[in-house]
Amino acid sequence: MTTLTLPPIPTLIICILVLYLGLYLNQRLRVLGNSNIPPSVTGGITFSTLTALLYFAGGIQLLFDMQIRDFLLLVFFSTIGLSAKLSTLASGGRALAKLVAIAAVFLLLQDIIGVSLAALLDVHLGYGLMAGSVSLAGGHGTAIAWGAEAEAAGLFEAGAIGITFATFGLVAGGIIGSPIAKWLIEKYQLSPTLIDAQEQHDIETEIAEIDHKPWSLGSVLGVILMLALCVQLGELANQLLSKRDILLPGFLTAMFVGILLTNGADHLRIPVSNAIVAKFGEVSLSLFLGMSLMSLQLWSLANSFTPIIFVLLIQTLAMTLFSIYVVFKVMGSNYDAAVISSGFAGLGLGATPVAIANMDATAHRYGPSPKAFLIVPLVGAFFIDILNAATIKLCLGLMGSW
Repeated sequence: MTTLTLPPIPTLIICILVLYLGLYLNQRLRVLGNSNIPPSVTGGITFSTLTALLYFAGGIQLLFDMQIRDFLLLVFFSTIGLSAKLSTLASGGRALAKLVAIAAVFLLLQDIIGVSLAALLDVHLGYGLMAGSVSLAGGHGTAIAWGAEAEAAGLFEAGAIGITFATFGLVAGGIIGSPIAKWLIEKYQLSPTLIDAQEQHDIETEIAEIDHKPWSLGSVLGVILMLALCVQLGELANQLLSKRDILLPGFLTAMFVGILLTNGADHLRIPVSNAIVAKFGEVSLSLFLGMSLMSLQLWSLANSFTPIIFVLLIQTLAMTLFSIYVVFKVMGSNYDAAVISSGFAGLGLGATPVAIANMDATAHRYGPSPKAFLIVPLVGAFFIDILNAATIKLCLGLMGSW
């Protein structure tokens, strides 16, 4: 077996080519384009499939240096923060509380399904938790952390199983989210509010002006300065909090710094181009997801492919039905609720960037939803981990232990 590890810049180059591949496939294959599948998902899965074939047929393992990807995640969440105005935050408070409550219910449901399927397949019930919220809503980081604890308690290869489910969940969340929103929007003939539509029109007008003339150097530098401050001040905030034993992910503090900066700039009447911020957000998100999906090691999933696919199909079906019949209804059965449903599907099966990609694909086709783009990242960045930890501990308490 030959292992090739590509450094950061070649990794970035390949990622851009992967995104072009996704754009091409979405344009040529109508089913992909009509379903609003993000190009990063289409291209990333296609490329990771090719690397798996290279692994099995050629004995070559292709690995990537992900330093740039980790930085892009900070940049992306900084753009989310810079887009969050206090007026939107105030109007989204009640919706945020509703979505947090919905997430708590679903996490418990996800674990009940996982444990039930483990009992059906006659395996240790602890594996059911690894096939539930530990890996799906929790993602790779949570799967690794709880997997280590489960292995220490005697659950063989729990960490590897968790990572496998997190990987498949990432793909599934990116596939089903946008089609869910498409079905709801077209079934109920939904459209954005007039205020949201006008704000989006203003941003699109600004983007069109930018596209047809050289970018103002001052405006671009201003946005880059704001993004750099978000990343740097977010890191400093993390260092200060860690000294007080408060551990937060870097992207969360970067987002909160962005919220403070953009509203402070508004108060001081300092102009910040929403269109340029949106462009930076779109590019950083696409590159982040492209790198994440193109680097999937599908060959590591081969040994337990059949039972994993069976469990994942059940969990994906549960997420689809829950998004349509619970999330959409509780969140108001309107356009915002449809966009939130697509984001919730990505959040519950994959990760927050997947949720944003789903909503972004929907918004590009049908129109803006500022409320969705505010509350879904907040739930994913902050509340989901807290709720997930509480749910896992509750299930472990009911089960007795791992």
